[in-house]
Amino acid sequence: MKRAIPVVALSIAGLIPVWRYEPSIGGTTTSAAEPTPSASSSAATSGTVVKGTTIDTDKGPVQVQVTFDGDKITAVKMLQQPDHPQTTAAVPVLISETLKAQSADIDTVSGATITSDAYKKSLQAAIDDNTESSSASPSPSASASSASASAAAKVVAGSTVNTDKGPVQVQVTFAGEKISAVKMLQQPNHPQTTAAVPVLISETLKAQSADIDTVSGATITSDGYRESLQAAIDAKG
Repeated sequence: MKRAIPVVALSIAGLIPVWRYEPSIGGTTTSAAEPTPSASSSAATSGTVVKGTTIDTDKGPVQVQVTFDGDKITAVKMLQQPDHPQTTAAVPVLISETLKAQSADIDTVSGATITSDAYKKSLQAAIDDNTESSSASPSPSASASSASASAAAKVVAGSTVNTDKGPVQVQVTFAGEKISAVKMLQQPNHPQTTAAVPVLISETLKAQSADIDTVSGATITSDGYRESLQAAIDAKG
């Protein structure tokens, strides 16, 4: 279980001046470094911008927009978020942790669990889309052999594995015999699954097989993931 980041002080600070609270129309954006005034324009437009999926919650929809420099996350912006003081206090913490971790494997903010879970899910979707796009788009300066390898990339969907928590299905991108990317097509809507998926994908890319460890606290999802992953590997031939 990952620890929860306490934001009691932030929540209290956000609750006291409630008569002045006005959510930002454009959402909240945090970059890896504050640009100088002369560099603000170029910093805001550089990189690849990817929108995550919109996650509907009991508090309202949550959607993030992520700016990437290659595989590095350089900025995260909230496109949609619940109109609530605790969400307002939690968002900067979530974005800061994302820039540090460079993944969706971050802690839930105490007092904003629903927003945290939805944020991580939308963030992971953006990361997966960026990874898939990067794998499918070779560099203009790539050699003929690299271009040939990219052209040979193959995307295979694994079988859908029904579990007690919900269906699990992966999509695997192969570059020749190498697993270059893994994307979750279906997964249980559960915080432990959300936290486990980036770990499972990372381990898959290292092992280049379905022979990976179970993530503690997400055994059912781990087993379903490996079964769907193996099916995709077998289907590739």
